[in-house]
Amino acid sequence: MAEKKFEDALARLEEIVAELESGELALDQSLKLFEEGIKLSRICNKRLEEAERRVELLLKDRSGNMIPQPFPEEEE
Repeated sequence: MAEKKFEDALARLEEIVAELESGELALDQSLKLFEEGIKLSRICNKRLEEAERRVELLLKDRSGNMIPQPFPEEEE
């Protein structure tokens, strides 16, 4: 199976959420979509983590030297 692009996985995940929220699916269909959604959410999470690591590597200090810095965590 070819690797899904982040945008494709996210779009499909949004479709699945809408279908599940409709409440019109049989239990078996809901479970299949839920399983697919979990797989897609893992793909999206993996892609985001990869992007975050790349950004960390590209941050520069004040003198223009590239130094790794942790990505700032969002406060909840």
